[in-house]
Amino acid sequence: MASRVELIDTLAGLALFADLSRPQLEAVAHTFEEEYFADGQRILRQGFSGSNLYVIVSGQAGVHVDGAQRAVLSRGDFFGEISVLLGEPPAADVVAVGPLRCLALPGSDVESFLLTFPRVSYRMLQAEARRVRTANLWR
Repeated sequence: MASRVELIDTLAGLALFADLSRPQLEAVAHTFEEEYFADGQRILRQGFSGSNLYVIVSGQAGVHVDGAQRAVLSRGDFFGEISVLLGEPPAADVVAVGPLRCLALPGSDVESFLLTFPRVSYRMLQAEARRVRTANLWR
């Protein structure tokens, strides 16, 4: 487990948190919990379970819909947000591809977190817009 100082430095290097001041980064570091996943471990299960917002600190995660891989997420990417925001089961499986280190925020805390840090909300919205654009280009 990284020290809080190392975690704050790591957060500062992620695009999602790039607009935050050092005190804000410290608050974020105290808000999220670190979670580790082994290679092949399922983090979210399509249609069944998922109630956290995850931000990848290191490693990769595969996104699978109906068994077909749709994306590979890596450092700085996030997942679980759609399920949390809509209050619905995940639309995809998310599986660790090798060792995976994430920051996790319980779904019940996501709304207050995003309202407290509107720049993070904006960055998430930008990332979602890129995802939608990419999905539309696949068609």
